[in-house]
Parts: sequence; structure tokens; C-alpha cells
Amino acid sequence: MPDAYLVGAGQSDYGTFPDESYRSLFRTAFDAAVENVPKGFETADVDEAFIGTLGVGGRQLGLSGPAVTEHVGLDGVPCTRVENACAASGFATRQAVQAVKSGMADVALAGGFEIMTDMSSDATKYWLGVSGETEWERLSGTTFSGVYAQMASAHMEKHGTTREQLSRVAVKNHSNGAKNPHAQLGFECSLDDAQSAPIVADPLNLYHCCPTSDGAACALIVSEDVVDEYTDDPIRVAGVGAGSDTVGLFQRDSYTGIPASQRAAETAYEMADVSPADLDFAEVHDCFAIAELLAYEDLGFCQKGEAGQLIESGATELDGDLPVNTSGGLKSKGHPIGATGAGQVVEAFKQLSGTAGERQVENPMRGLTHNVGGSGGASVIHIFEREEQRSSSGHRPREKETEVSA
Repeated sequence: MPDAYLVGAGQSDYGTFPDESYRSLFRTAFDAAVENVPKGFETADVDEAFIGTLGVGGRQLGLSGPAVTEHVGLDGVPCTRVENACAASGFATRQAVQAVKSGMADVALAGGFEIMTDMSSDATKYWLGVSGETEWERLSGTTFSGVYAQMASAHMEKHGTTREQLSRVAVKNHSNGAKNPHAQLGFECSLDDAQSAPIVADPLNLYHCCPTSDGAACALIVSEDVVDEYTDDPIRVAGVGAGSDTVGLFQRDSYTGIPASQRAAETAYEMADVSPADLDFAEVHDCFAIAELLAYEDLGFCQKGEAGQLIESGATELDGDLPVNTSGGLKSKGHPIGATGAGQVVEAFKQLSGTAGERQVENPMRGLTHNVGGSGGASVIHIFEREEQRSSSGHRPREKETEVSA
């Protein structure tokens, strides 16, 4: 199968925008993605579009994909709406990669959007809750934060994880988000701030939880046959992995890991022929602080039970051995459900193209994005790799160096 490449990506600001619509936010993200293509891009080049959204608030539940693509001039282009809860646009990206690698498309658009802040807090809680097991979790009163609180409690009991370690996730991600002009909560916080915030669902407090957000994000995926028309510095989609699991947390054997992420990681690493040690940065799904710590273990950044020690070591800081959530993550950047996965791809594009500004990692070659739906009912992972050398024919050399400094 032909290789797939990421040639452009962009997003809107994340936050609360009462004067914006989901169409206008998507327009902003699409225009930014097109503008970031090094050699230029024509809307008419798009062969397929895949759009992720949960449909919070009930707006345009039917044909919500075509509702935004026609707004940006893609009327007539085949468009598929993808819904996998918080992993919607991560799976939309996977669909775009599959379309390109199968030969069905030379150019595919992956994107996502969500408007979440124009409702009451009770209505927002309801829409966040629909990504869990409805009958036995949500209708019995369990909230989204309550489910992750159970996971945090189990991890603390089994592995000795502390509230301070949870709070260090917030401190790190706010530090990174303060350097991201698109971030909803773009300010730093102290460890004392993060530890003394009001409890939301014990042991999780306000600083351990991501905000509700409005926003949109887009990525442009092309085949190796046309990549040279768009860039001289290609970013290859080296690996893709996905997994699913029971929707209800209570149905699983363990609360201290997400098996769907473990399966997705195994597939992505095998496809890319790399290990976690070969990564230079990662964007992981930190809807709650415990979710980032679980990701460290599920993705092989450390051994089981050692995530707390890893965050304390500083290894996942911006200047650490493996920077995690350089964008600020869901915690600081924001979490517009349908846009989150594509937004992670935007950060990967910026890091690998050297355009991440103050939060730029030094000379990264490979990065990973990790997007989870609900409490782990679905998970999707992409590994992106910068290619520094091109043959005279424009195609990727058959043999290339695969080892980089971690």
C-alpha cells in the first residue's frame, strides 16, 4: 500500500465563543490547515472528507459532516461523519489514512468540531455522559468525572499514586498551554493551586479535570504519489493503531489501565517498526489527570504502576526525555470533543514542521498522538515521522535510518 503523509493541519482557538457557530469554527480550522501546506493547496484537490463530532446539544445530528464541508467549498466531495465519543476525529484521521493507503483517494481531509458551552451545566453533563454506559452508569447517577475518579482511586490503592502526582500533570500541562495561543486555559498554575482546588469527584479536583470547550481542527492527508506537490519536508504517517473495549467501566477486569489503548499502541508501534524509546514527543488523552498517567503505562512510556514516578522525574516536561502534551493537552488547551483527536494531530504537525513556537521540542523526528473515547471504549493512535531525505524521483528511499535519540 502507498504511504500516507500529513501535509497540513490547523485549528481554531479553543474556548467559549458565543458569537461563533460550528460552521465558522470549522472554517477557521480548515483555512489554517490549507495555509500551513508549504507549497500551497487547492480546495478542489480533496477527494474524501471524514468529520468527527459527537453532536453536543443536538445541533445538526443528521449530515453534520456535509454541513461543515459544504461551508468550506467542498460541496460534492464524499463526506462521512465519524462518531466515537471523544475519539471521533482521531478515528476520522484514521479513516482518512485508510482512504489514502487503499488508493481510494489521493487527498483526504480529516477534521472535527464541537460546540459545548452554549448550554446549562446540567445539559453539558448529560452530553458528556452519553459516552459512558447509559443504563448502568449514567442513569444510576455516575458522571464522566465520577468514572475517572474510580480509575484514579483504584490506581492510587494498587500502585501508591498520590494526589500530588495527579496535580503535577496539571502543572506541567498548564505550563505548556501558557505557550499555546490556541489554548482555552492558557495560564500557568502552581503545585499548590493544583492541589488545593475544590473537589469535583474525589480524589479528582478542579485542576485534575479538563474544561468543556468550543473548537474545530483539521488535517490534510495525502498519498506518496502526490506528496511532492505539497511539501519538500514530508511527514509520514508511520503507524496507526486502534482498539475498542466495553463501554462501561464496571464491565472490565481492571480499572488501572485502558486495554483499548494498549492494543492500539501495540499495533501502531508494530506498523511503524518503532518502540516508545524512539519517540520524541507525545500528545496523550488527558481528559483527567489520571488519564495521562494511565497513558504513560498503556503506551509503554514506563512500567505498570510507575506513572507517578515518571511525572515526578520530569521526563515528560517540555525539556524532558519524552515531552508529553506540549500543546497543553486537553487539560489546558481544551477539549471540544469532536475536535480533540484532530487537534492532537495539529500539534504533531507543528512540532515536526518546527513551527510550535515557544513550546517547540528540539529537532523532533517522531511523535505520537493518542485519542480515547469515553472511559476507554475506543482508542486510536497515530505515529508521525519526519522524513529528511528524498530520492531524486521524489519518493522515499527504500532504506533509511530508523533510530533516533529518545
